[in-house]
Amino acid sequence: MVWPGLWPYNPPVMQFISTRGQAPQTSFSDVLLAGLAPDGGLYLPQSWPQFSKSEIAAFKGQRYQDVAFTILSKFTSGSFSDAELREAIEAAYADFDAPEIAPLVDIGNGQYLLELFHGPTLAFKDIALQILGQLFSRALAKRGGRATIVAATSGDTGSAAIAALGGLPNINVFVMHPKGRVSDVQRRQMTTTAHANVHNIALEGSFDDAQGIVKSLFSDTAFANDISLTAVNSINFARIAAQCVYYITATAALGRPATFVVPTGNFGDIFAGEAASRMGLDVARLVIATNANDIMARALNDGVYAAGNSHATLSPSMDIQVASNFERALFQAAGRDADWTAAAMNDFSRSRKLELPPGVLSDLRSRYSAFACDDAQTRAAIAAVHKETGRIIDPHTAVGVAAARKLAPLNQLRAPSPVVVLSTAHPAKFPDAVAQAIGTPPSEPKRLAGMKNLPEKLKILGNDAALIKQFISSRLAG
Repeated sequence: MVWPGLWPYNPPVMQFISTRGQAPQTSFSDVLLAGLAPDGGLYLPQSWPQFSKSEIAAFKGQRYQDVAFTILSKFTSGSFSDAELREAIEAAYADFDAPEIAPLVDIGNGQYLLELFHGPTLAFKDIALQILGQLFSRALAKRGGRATIVAATSGDTGSAAIAALGGLPNINVFVMHPKGRVSDVQRRQMTTTAHANVHNIALEGSFDDAQGIVKSLFSDTAFANDISLTAVNSINFARIAAQCVYYITATAALGRPATFVVPTGNFGDIFAGEAASRMGLDVARLVIATNANDIMARALNDGVYAAGNSHATLSPSMDIQVASNFERALFQAAGRDADWTAAAMNDFSRSRKLELPPGVLSDLRSRYSAFACDDAQTRAAIAAVHKETGRIIDPHTAVGVAAARKLAPLNQLRAPSPVVVLSTAHPAKFPDAVAQAIGTPPSEPKRLAGMKNLPEKLKILGNDAALIKQFISSRLAG
């Protein structure tokens, strides 16, 4: 029997709020197309959708695409139909090399690698950006008009954004990478594209400089509105939502809570783990693994979030001193106090330093641990994994492995849990670092074959927002 007024069932429409509290509530499609909130904050769901332990356990054995649909549909309700979302997810993962999308690999001693590099550009960014690109083009088609995407990249986001958005109609993509501070493979993945709607900028500065310029472009509201500016960096919540999925599938596969060790730069990937836990996933621990750019390790261990000078390392995608997504974690740790978060972020932007209040720090430490390692430890981790398992890992994954080995004695003091290191990139993207560690570079996968022979297209520009603005305007006018 169908009771009057109860059919058809329309799921509640998810609303999103800004961490700084001065932006109106909005829908998933608005969040997707805007990227950054108009008050300078980052979007989060007004309330987290919930999954029971039994629902999560039932994901074991399911196709990754089906789990992704179940989870993402909680966020996209009211913006995309079930059919649109399913179609987008299937298209997003059609070109992945591993049918599992994010396979879990046992490397012994209770440790696992969660391989996230089987997409078009051989990095974990593909898992989220392929979906974002599919949804972005659908949302834009519904609304009409054009969009200008400006992405700052420390190496992998740029190529993943190009793979997802290159060639799409009514979209222009501008990608800024720090000149000389990404690997040759990473650079060529961006600069050898044939898509006319992609524009590469080699910025004479650091990733933090590039990220700062992107934020300054958003703060110039007249310019941002005029060019329909949006972002695909991990400040875009759609990225976080898509990355929640592999924490959940890995836990379901293991059948018990895990400690996740996450190579960390801009804090988006590890915050997705916090998001999954707030949705009901039982997580033993989230471990921040940093290289010499250890702002997050210092923040958690010393209680002071303070930016220093960016250091070039063997793991360039993590050469970041200002972790933008940390604002989301601070907002949550402060009990979703938007006034405090806004004041804290404004203070940090002025002084580059923030002393974490005891309550906020305590909440963060209840969820996260943090370890830093240098290049010598990175090389040692690559060599150790190769010697023990025959597997070759990239330097970012190696930072995670090094942190996991520092964690091991502490993990045994608690109830032992499986330790899952997020393996974030294919080793062939960093052949020089791998060769330093094991004496020979990894073999070149088919996706990279012939890339060295392609011409590169890029513009070298100084670290000046006005120059970037001028370049964007001239390309759009052309």
